[in-house]
Order: sequence, then structure tokens, then C-alpha cells
Amino acid sequence: MSHVPAILNPTEQDLQMLLAAECHLGTKNVVTRMIPYAYKRRADGINIINIGKTWEKLIFAARVIAAIENPQDICVVAARPYGHRAALKFAKYIGAEAIVGRFTPGTFTNYITRSFREPRLIICTDPRTDHQAIQEASYVNIPVISFADTDSPLKFVDVAIPTNNKGKHAIGLMYWMLARAVLRLRGTLDYETPWDVMVDMFFYRDPEEAEKEAIAEGKEEAGEWSQENPEWTIESTAADGPAAAAGEWSAQAASSDWADDAAGSSWADATPATGGGASPWDS
Repeated sequence: MSHVPAILNPTEQDLQMLLAAECHLGTKNVVTRMIPYAYKRRADGINIINIGKTWEKLIFAARVIAAIENPQDICVVAARPYGHRAALKFAKYIGAEAIVGRFTPGTFTNYITRSFREPRLIICTDPRTDHQAIQEASYVNIPVISFADTDSPLKFVDVAIPTNNKGKHAIGLMYWMLARAVLRLRGTLDYETPWDVMVDMFFYRDPEEAEKEAIAEGKEEAGEWSQENPEWTIESTAADGPAAAAGEWSAQAASSDWADDAAGSSWADATPATGGGASPWDS
């Protein structure tokens, strides 16, 4: 790592994270322009990427990004689903603008479109899936920084960072390290103190798995709430509540029967007798 100052050299933890996220694993194919970044080929045909050169290009790209005065002039493009979350988080922390999902043709060239933008720098996740953005950037002379695998086409790419751009952990870790390097070069983050943002925030999460985890957490919280508040559970005893009230009403009805009262006292007896003992209703 003699090409960068000593303060920019990677730590042992950084190298371990790169290896744990499999950033050094390429593909079985190697294009001509990626041969200098390939270290060797494994027995199964997978090419190994030199993580030393990966770190050098990462720091070089961070210096290019930090040189942009207005961070809003930087556009992060990620068409691959594994890069959506990482691109959004990266754009949030450095103040850039993110375009995830489908890239609308003419975004950089057709000023009539509603999504027209004029960025000064473009950061891509994969040159193969983001080819439309890279091609339009070449029309309007916008420099391009992109993560590149061993089989990625590097046409119109100005700064290629050799890494595994197909794994969700590799993409998330590279965006996290790039954002940390940019913040350190800007002076907002000290080199001695670790970044308080966890790398897990940049990893892709499957919507179905996230929904299952949320349901499981809700069930656990409901169980803890019922254990903490046992007085709210329904008791089998009828000491209080509607059942006890119903029992009292039935007891009162049994003690005083309206039919018995009506049989003991007749309406005819209660009416006063008129002359001749005839009832006034007979007339």
C-alpha cells in the first residue's frame, strides 16, 4: 500500500471484513482490462481479486468524490436489487442523489423529461446492469465511478473499483467503506474513532424475510405484555363481570314472580262495586 499515505492504509479489521463479505471472489471469466486486478484462479475456476488493489481504487474513488464541492451534484445509480438499499444509504450519508431501480432513458440527455438531471459525477453499482446510465454519461462528458467484477465491461468507466458486485454483503460493505472514506476525507469523521453506523444498514433485506421478522417480533412483544399484565386476562370465576350481574337478575326474578302476584290479586276485585253489584263494564 505504498501508493497512498500511511493514514489511508487499511486496518486488519478492514481486511477481515472484505474477506468475510467475499469481496475478493470474482467470476470464472476475466475481461482483458480486469486482468491486472485478478490475483490468481482457484481450482474450481473462480478468479480471486487482489484486495490490495481494491483498497487503492476505493481510496482513489473517495478522493474523487470528496473533490466535488456540492454533494448534490453526485448521482448514485443502482439497477441491481441487491444494491438498492446500499445506494440509498450511501446517498443519504454523503448528501448525494440516488436513482435505484429502472433507469429512465434520457435522464442525463433529454432536458424535456421530468427526471432530467445534470450531475457532475456518477457512481454505478454494476457496469452491465447500469449500462444505460454509463452510455448517457459518455454523451455529456460525465465521469463515471463503478464497482467492477472480473467479467464487467469497462467501456466509458473512468474509475473501476475491482470487487464482487453480485453479492449483497459485498455490495453493502463496499458502499459502507466508500461512504466512511468520503466522510473522513471531508473531515466530518475522525480516523481514530470508528463510524457509529453499522454496516448491516447497507445490506439488502428480502421483503418477505423482513415481514416474517416483524410478525415474530410482534408476537414476542404480545407475549411479554400478557405476562407483565396478568390482571387483564379473563378469569374463570364469576366474582365480577356481566355473568355475576346476570345471576343477580335471575335471582331477583325467582324471588318475585309477576304471575303469582297477578293470581293473588284480581283486577275485578280491585274495582269498586256499583249499585246492584253489577260491573260498570256490563252497561
